[in-house]
Amino acid sequence: MEIELSSLYGLEMYTDKGVRVGEIENVSVDIKEKRVAGLAVKNINPNVFAFDLGSEGRRRGVIVPYRWVTAIGDIVLIKHVKRRVGAAERGEAERGEAERGEGEEEEREEQRQR
Repeated sequence: MEIELSSLYGLEMYTDKGVRVGEIENVSVDIKEKRVAGLAVKNINPNVFAFDLGSEGRRRGVIVPYRWVTAIGDIVLIKHVKRRVGAAERGEAERGEAERGEGEEEEREEQRQR
């Protein structure tokens, strides 16, 4: 799929379950790999991502890994975040490595039982 990166700015982001995540503020590009790495999101829904307040006393945005994106149109859809990502995990989400939890915990439990 080819789109102009500038067309993403200001789009609302939702999970595929209809939960609002926030508004796209910027695009993170991996120049070396020549691909979009993530989407910087502002006005974050605190029910999706938990944050410590920044030095100015307000919530900061987050970079959602582009691999979570399932569709782009009038809005951007991402795979549903099953559990709220906390402040300690925020750094992992920004690096694109946060565990989304979508069925993964159940899989691990099944493997432990085997």
